[in-house]
Amino acid sequence: MALNQIAVKFLVEDLSSANISSAMLSKILNNLEIGEKPVSNTALTFLKSRKLLALFSYAKKQTSFSEYLIVAELEQKDRRLTAERDALEERLKQAKLKEARELATAARQREAAERKRAYDNDPKNIAKAKQLRLRNKYDLYCFIERKDFQKLMKILRCVDNGNRLSEGDIAWLYLDGEEYFTNLLKNRFHSNEANFYTSEFKKKKDPWLVVNASSHYRKCGKSQVADLMLDAIKVSGLKNVKLKSAIYTTHGGVKRDLNKSKDALMLGEKAHELTKKDFRPCTLLGAVNMETGSYDLGQAWYAKAIENGFSEKSMDYELKSIFKRANKSDKNSLRCHLLEIDPKRYSW
Repeated sequence: MALNQIAVKFLVEDLSSANISSAMLSKILNNLEIGEKPVSNTALTFLKSRKLLALFSYAKKQTSFSEYLIVAELEQKDRRLTAERDALEERLKQAKLKEARELATAARQREAAERKRAYDNDPKNIAKAKQLRLRNKYDLYCFIERKDFQKLMKILRCVDNGNRLSEGDIAWLYLDGEEYFTNLLKNRFHSNEANFYTSEFKKKKDPWLVVNASSHYRKCGKSQVADLMLDAIKVSGLKNVKLKSAIYTTHGGVKRDLNKSKDALMLGEKAHELTKKDFRPCTLLGAVNMETGSYDLGQAWYAKAIENGFSEKSMDYELKSIFKRANKSDKNSLRCHLLEIDPKRYSW
């Protein structure tokens, strides 16, 4: 007979050890079922210690099996009632523990919230939070030297409010504070400058202000705005030759930004015809020709720019910039051209 069947027969199936072959109770039940040998004293002691008194009496042959079943049934009912009571008590205990944990957690959260409110409402911390947000806005995650901190934060607040920087602050950013002059900060600075010159032009109608505005629009990625402004200027009606040349040159640079090479070349040539001793139209023509693959012509224009005051160092800087922006095919072609001219100078 299977273990579980024997356990049911003796009304102890509610006890887990009755269904485990290696357990003492299971072995006792199996012995009683077979009836080949008397139950040992050790087994009897075990039954008594487990309060299986009906089974103890039956094992000692003090009761018949039918008498055993009557008492065993009462014992089983008592065990089940005890187990249910213990389970209920355990559930209540766990519920109380859970409630206590939840109350403790809620109390900790309230305390943390109070601490956070106190921290957030502290004027010093409010100022620090504002500073951190401002730094993050302009990608200033680097370490800021103590001696630079106040100056840099003043600059950030000024730029962020849409105001112009002083010449001293601009010079500091380009020299001592160069490491803090991030691309985002440059964009905002140039955007503010462009807006200022645009506003001034609307009031004064001086075309030089459009040249200045366009220069800053180009540097903050708004060449399209500069193009529209420059298109509105009637250059033919201007008498100042330098102004006309500056507008053509600036507009040519804008067209270059917008990948309109033919327009850029045409405007650059117009500017050069007006001011042959100005290196700026020459550098524009040099850059556009280098970008479009006319390397010899580009080099010739750069040479003319150097004759008119442009530096070789600045030319090399422009060539490096053109190389970095070029696509893979144009990079290979430009690399070969420059290395053929001077392998050491253009080793970069």
